[in-house]
Parts: sequence; C-alpha cells; structure tokens
Amino acid sequence: MSGARGHHRVRLTDLHPSTDAIADELRQGLQADPKWLPSKYFYDAIGSALFEQICAAPEYYLTRSECSILQTQAAAIGAAIGSGVLVVEYGSGSGVKTQLLLQALPAAVAYAPVEISRAALLASVAELSALLPTLEMLPVCGDFTQTFVVPQPQRPAQRTLIFFPGSTIGNFAQPEAIALLAQMRREMGANGAALVGIDLQKDPKVIEAAYNDAAGVTARFTLNLLARLNRELGSNFDLQQFRHRAVYNRQTQRIETDLVSVIAQTVLVDGCAIAFAADEAIRVEISCKYSLRGFGQMAAQAGLALQQSWTDSAQNFALVLLKPLASLA
Repeated sequence: MSGARGHHRVRLTDLHPSTDAIADELRQGLQADPKWLPSKYFYDAIGSALFEQICAAPEYYLTRSECSILQTQAAAIGAAIGSGVLVVEYGSGSGVKTQLLLQALPAAVAYAPVEISRAALLASVAELSALLPTLEMLPVCGDFTQTFVVPQPQRPAQRTLIFFPGSTIGNFAQPEAIALLAQMRREMGANGAALVGIDLQKDPKVIEAAYNDAAGVTARFTLNLLARLNRELGSNFDLQQFRHRAVYNRQTQRIETDLVSVIAQTVLVDGCAIAFAADEAIRVEISCKYSLRGFGQMAAQAGLALQQSWTDSAQNFALVLLKPLASLA
C-alpha cells in the first residue's frame, strides 16, 4: 500500500508468514509434551478487537498505567530520547500508546510499526496517518521476533528508537527475552535506544485479577485462539470443552495462561489427530513481572544499560529507556 496525504507517505512491507508456515508451527506446539501454542497468534482481527476490550477492563491496570506514564512524563521522555528519531515499534496493536509517544517526540522522522495482525496494523496506521499527516509511515506486516530489515525513511534519521510497550517483553522466558533485547540492540545501532514497558512485581491477587476479568473477556480472547485454528486450518476444537486458566506462579514471578481440556478428547488440527487427556493444558502465554533492578540485570546480558525509568503513581508499571552499553562507556 502506498499513497500520499500532504507530505505524508505510507509504504507497507508485507512479511506475514504463509498459512503453511503458521500451520507447521501450530502443529509442532500441539504435538509437544507439554503442549503449547504461540501467543502471537492471538491477534487476528477478532483477537485484536477482544484485546482492546481487555485493555478497558477495570481489572486490567497495565494499559491505564502505561498510558498515564506517557501522558504525565511526555516531556521528560521526549527530552531523553531526542529529536530526529525513526521509531520502530514491535507489536504495534491499536496505536494508542504510539500516538502519545509520537506527540512527545520532537521532530520524529518516521514511524515503522511491526505487527503480525494485518488488520490491526493497517487500522492503526490509517488512524495515526490522519493525526500525524506529515510523518512518514513504514509499516511492516510480520513477526518482530524474526529477522527483518527495518525500512529506511526518505529523510535520514539521527537515531533509531525501538518502542516495545505493553509489557510484551514479559511474554518471553528469560533466554528468549535476552535474545530479543540483543536483537533490539543490533537494530537500534550504536547511538540508538529502546523504550520498553515492563509490568512490575506487586500483590499476586492484583496480577491474577488482570488476567481473569469478571466479564470473561480474557477467557474469550484466549479461546479465540482455538476458534482461529478452526476458521483457518479446518480444525474441530469444541470450545465448550476447553477452559481458560491464568495463575500467578510465585516461584517464576509470572502469570501462566493455559487452555485446559475439560475432558479426554481427540481434536483434528490440519489433518493431524491431537489427543488430550482430561485436565491436560495447552500453555498459550506467560507474562513475567519484574523489578527494575532485575530487568536491568537482564538487559545488561544483552549489552544494554537501563539509563532511565518512569513509573506510574501506584508503582504498578514502568517505562525503561535502554541504551547500548558501549555508547555509555
């Protein structure tokens, strides 16, 4: 997709995985022991819409907390990042937080969101284009965990900022999170930076409530993953025979979200028979919770230093600014 609105241009890079590649990954997870499914596949058009409802749920403090930081600390965040920035966002979603960030950055050069849900990507870019018509948009439809070339803006940027909000970094176990932070370090370059949202450790009851909202939207969101397999791969999951479970593991300091088979059953997935025992779980997501010190130590293993951090008034959430260790020497 390309077009013009005043001085504005949009160039879409489409790296969305093929249906065969998605099917292979999903079959691999369901045939593993224990079973798992990648959380990135939550976000088809229906899943993305349900997630926006989750963000508005009274129990789900994460989005409100992060937005409050971007609103109240906009000037400080903008000053710490600097001008002339190419903003590369991993997993852009609806773009609400992006709007707050871009409005805080002096003279940003371009915005390159990387999002696996084409529907969510195009919708957020269209909305941001209307709000910021002179900002070059370089959307990439693809998996941000896979190697990709960051599109370069027509006007050279002074530095690259990787924006990774929403505590999505917490969806990765520590080795994978360190690898992703190292990928950010490579993509940002020697004088770049990353602004990462992290959910802070707190009362486990508060955390668990955020992933088990009373209205049941989160349960519908996780079960939509199975519905998506039915729609796109011709699977025959009976959603009534699976239940959502999200529990805080105090030892690993993370939420562990599963879809649990209510009965012993066999499901066909892309032609493969997948057997489930009663009460057998499919791990569909983890969400790690951090201390600032612990996250800084993890970032250091990826060659990044935690330079600054901003928290909301309740100390529930933090935005941290990371820079390459070599550039701070």
